[in-house]
Amino acid sequence: MTTYVALLRGVNVGGNRLVAMADLRRCLDALGFVEARSLLQSGNLVFGSPARPVARLEALLDAEAEKRLGLKTTFFVRTAKEWSAIIARNPFPDEARRDPGHLLVLCLRKAPAGAAVKALEAAITGREVVRSDGRQAYIVYPDGIGRSRLTSALLDKTLGRGTGRNWNTVLKLGALTQDKP
Repeated sequence: MTTYVALLRGVNVGGNRLVAMADLRRCLDALGFVEARSLLQSGNLVFGSPARPVARLEALLDAEAEKRLGLKTTFFVRTAKEWSAIIARNPFPDEARRDPGHLLVLCLRKAPAGAAVKALEAAITGREVVRSDGRQAYIVYPDGIGRSRLTSALLDKTLGRGTGRNWNTVLKLGALTQDKP
């Protein structure tokens, strides 16, 4: 049995794409996943399943959430081992300790090209700092995410569609994977 972390993009934010976490857990149960748990109300799930390719899981979850819940969203899935690596490879340990709410991990479906990362870095007009590592990007928003011009639209345009979680949430999801098989 493999433990997975799944992040949904843009649910329960600003009154858009509303879904109850209990409904998401029931959907995963109906699909045969085990011990589905959610964290917060923003679409963070941890569940067990026999090992299968992450891309297949993402496509299945995208389709089934729309079919069963009427929820059109994008899932970003990582194994517990990958999630541990995300935590271990954080290039901003000082920021993680000092200001974890302003450190964001952006999960992507595929690794961005080096040119895309350079284009994003060139587009930054504030004090934000970005580091890319495989299918993740780490972003420090020292002045806050809400006032930044490094928006999700700019991230989507340069790196590809993704979803971000602050460092506090990343660590909480990591803890949820530790007590799973």
